[in-house]
Amino acid sequence: MAKIQSMAKITEMAELAEGIFSMWLQAPEIAGQAVPGQFISLYCQDRDRLLPRPISLCEIDREQGILRLVYRVAGAGTKEFSQMSSGVEIRIMGPLGNGFPLDGCEQVSVMESGKRAVLIGGGIGIPPLLQLSKELAGEVTVVVGYRNSDTFLLKELKKAADHLLIATEDGSLGTKGNVIDAIRENDVHGDVVYSCGPTPMLRGVKTWAAAEGIPAWLSMEERMACGIGACLGCVCQTTEVDDHSKVKNKRICKDGPVFLSTEIEL
Repeated sequence: MAKIQSMAKITEMAELAEGIFSMWLQAPEIAGQAVPGQFISLYCQDRDRLLPRPISLCEIDREQGILRLVYRVAGAGTKEFSQMSSGVEIRIMGPLGNGFPLDGCEQVSVMESGKRAVLIGGGIGIPPLLQLSKELAGEVTVVVGYRNSDTFLLKELKKAADHLLIATEDGSLGTKGNVIDAIRENDVHGDVVYSCGPTPMLRGVKTWAAAEGIPAWLSMEERMACGIGACLGCVCQTTEVDDHSKVKNKRICKDGPVFLSTEIEL
């Protein structure tokens, strides 16, 4: 899959929740190749900010040639993006990283009817699950966790999934607690797990999937510099020695961001 660097035009901007923004980009070449779970790098117009900002793909419309990004303002770069408007052109590169395998794994194919996929997201790890939930053919249960009732993407996820469960830390919506609490409260079971979110959440998902005896694909969140695997700035510890680094590390941007849970240490 070729990486493409190009200028993309913003077609729509919106603030979904406090500090959470949605951006649609016209990028037909990248949209034609991209798969759920991948990301693109966005370059700032301010030349003092040399490094691109990686943002995961939320939606991919291959027919229209557009991509949707949903991101949180976390620093100067994402703040700059949030202040842009429709019609502005921005330099991007992608698609980057690997995506979620739609066939599950060797042991189970979730593209078969009757197979159950459980998609688990927390915070800004929720957006990548939207496109994934639209492309899986089996029964899809989405479990999402927020801090409070200031939520985003619930309408879209409810439409895309067969079942949608919500957890909030303060109990203002859905289950009080985290995504694992919501799973246990609703007696959720499946044949394969896909998850994206902060490391503590992924650790809980890995433990739950292991207890269920089902494979889990985890998308790692990590600060990145180059985004293409050259700088070794975003590595995670693995169970096996990496062919590239010759140690038990893998590059999240290049080898990931999606890993089978048994491949990585959390």
